[in-house]
Amino acid sequence: MKIIDKILKIRTDRLEATNPPSRSTSSNSVSSAVSSVHDHEQGTTTDHVVDGLSNLPTPPTPPLTTPCASSSPYFSFEFFPPKTEAGLDNLYERIDRMKDLEPLFIDVTWGAGGRTERETLSIASYAQQYCGLDVLMHLTCTGLSRGAIKAALETAKDAGVHNILALRGDAGKGQSMWTPHPDGFKNATELVLFIKQTYGNHFGIAVAGHPEGHIDGPGVESDLNYLKEKIDAGADFIVTQFFYDTDVFIGYVEKCRGIGITCPIIPGVMAIQSYPSFLRMTQFCKTKVSSNITEMLEAVKDDDEAVKTKGVEIAVDMCQKLLREGYCDGVHFYTLNLERSVRRILEKLESVDPDDHHYSSKTQRQLPWRPSTLETRKKEEVRPINWANRPKSYMKRTEDWDEFPNGRWGDARSPAFGELSDSHFYRFTLGNVEDRKAMLGENPTMLQDVYDVFGDYILGKIPLLPWCEQSLQPESFTIQEELAALNRKGFLTINSQPAVNGVPSDDQVFGWGGKGGYCYQKAYVECFVSPENFAKLLESAEKRDSLNLYGLNSKGEVKIGQEGGGVTALTWGVFPNREVLQPTVFDPEIFAHTWSEEAFSLWQTMWLSLYDEESEAYELLEEIHDTFYLVAIVDNEFQKDDNLWKLLLELSHD
Repeated sequence: MKIIDKILKIRTDRLEATNPPSRSTSSNSVSSAVSSVHDHEQGTTTDHVVDGLSNLPTPPTPPLTTPCASSSPYFSFEFFPPKTEAGLDNLYERIDRMKDLEPLFIDVTWGAGGRTERETLSIASYAQQYCGLDVLMHLTCTGLSRGAIKAALETAKDAGVHNILALRGDAGKGQSMWTPHPDGFKNATELVLFIKQTYGNHFGIAVAGHPEGHIDGPGVESDLNYLKEKIDAGADFIVTQFFYDTDVFIGYVEKCRGIGITCPIIPGVMAIQSYPSFLRMTQFCKTKVSSNITEMLEAVKDDDEAVKTKGVEIAVDMCQKLLREGYCDGVHFYTLNLERSVRRILEKLESVDPDDHHYSSKTQRQLPWRPSTLETRKKEEVRPINWANRPKSYMKRTEDWDEFPNGRWGDARSPAFGELSDSHFYRFTLGNVEDRKAMLGENPTMLQDVYDVFGDYILGKIPLLPWCEQSLQPESFTIQEELAALNRKGFLTINSQPAVNGVPSDDQVFGWGGKGGYCYQKAYVECFVSPENFAKLLESAEKRDSLNLYGLNSKGEVKIGQEGGGVTALTWGVFPNREVLQPTVFDPEIFAHTWSEEAFSLWQTMWLSLYDEESEAYELLEEIHDTFYLVAIVDNEFQKDDNLWKLLLELSHD
């Protein structure tokens, strides 16, 4: 999706909330603003709308300074390609975690001359396909011919990228001054024009703003003229260089409005990580720093942790002022590929809920699972529950599908699931051997050792399992105590959800799909159990009409508690003026013939393989793989929220 569309929708929604429809002038103004945006998209106007404010009856002040503070601001993050494969894997893991903060978008930098093209496109593709994030990809003119830039844009388009940050770029390696490629572009304006003329409205285009002037430029005033040229050429919004004086940004916005630049301007903020790096960056970029910030940092300059804490406080104060006074609707963070400071800033801004094991944004979920932003999957609305904790595996195995279910799951025998190689298992799960041993145990020799690993995962003492790419989800916190007890007793859960009976769709834990609806869930659990425990489960399920049980071992021997049925909706929602949505289902065919093979193989590829073949640990895990059953249980009595868990706890104590 184009980022400008998301930004304008946020601004329009905010205006409608501030100026209720009962005031006809406000309603008409918002409609007129939206209409003007659509005209711009069709190329019928060269002027951008001031975030939907151009026609509102406001005092004679720059439109974005009109008191309209944002109570729900958006945020975005910048990442850059690391130099090593290990660094790239670490960045993927960090993006995985930070996606839960629900950024409006992320941007990914581009090395001069296209030297990081492969890595940049890899990060962009990963973020969109597996993390459901919109990506703003940097593209510079430095060292590239028109043909090379065209090729890069084609590759970005094929990767599903819809947003480009068009930059001139810095001087190439070993050069003291920037010089254009003989067959390239002289500046970012030419690049913007080329993108617009070649691709029309396929790409949303951002450009850079420099509140204190570009380091190679003569000054702010000339920079503003260049910026106006870029906007007139077709750029949609501006992301600024970082600064540490909010008055500088406010003055910059007012100057932009004064010369007719009316598009969104997103301020760039960089958290201070260390005193030496702060000095280097501000001196290199000629960034103005107020005396009070200098004094704060000077007092703690030899204590890195104290410097970071002060850096967070400074960033929070800056964000609060800009958002409170209405100069922006959101903030762009230059993360330096780091996570902790950005998370702390957002926690203090009360934009995320801090938690020991999991943190997530207050943004409403579109679906119970995170949708991909790839164009090919934009209509996808249904997934089997089995990959709920391994979504990247599911998306990898279905990436070649021509169509995705968008109302009902359909016939499970029709879609072909792709195979996963060992490299996919490693990339999408727990990291290297040392990491996995630290989580799964240096030398497990008894069943209880394995049971305790699963219990530790449920309690948040370890972050991942081979079957779970992410920490326990917030909805499972309501059954966390029961799950921990079950795992300690050998019911090794790898997937679960509690029953939900008609909670409002804007509920912070169970809600999804927007306001005005109601959400439902059947209780579900998937676990590995010993043959003895499986016999107990099977006997109990056969006595209860409300339970559907499916079990099989690594040899593919299937046993069913009640007469098997077809596809079962496990999560559904009822919304005004829409059909009932069923985004999560259980399909016995998929469970028995596709998922089970993957689930059993993870014992071997991700755990058993850590140990010597002659060791007790290897023998123990091989026995679990060979003899345990994988069981899925659906409780159809969703009105009784603790039904399934009481039964399992009783059986675990027999």
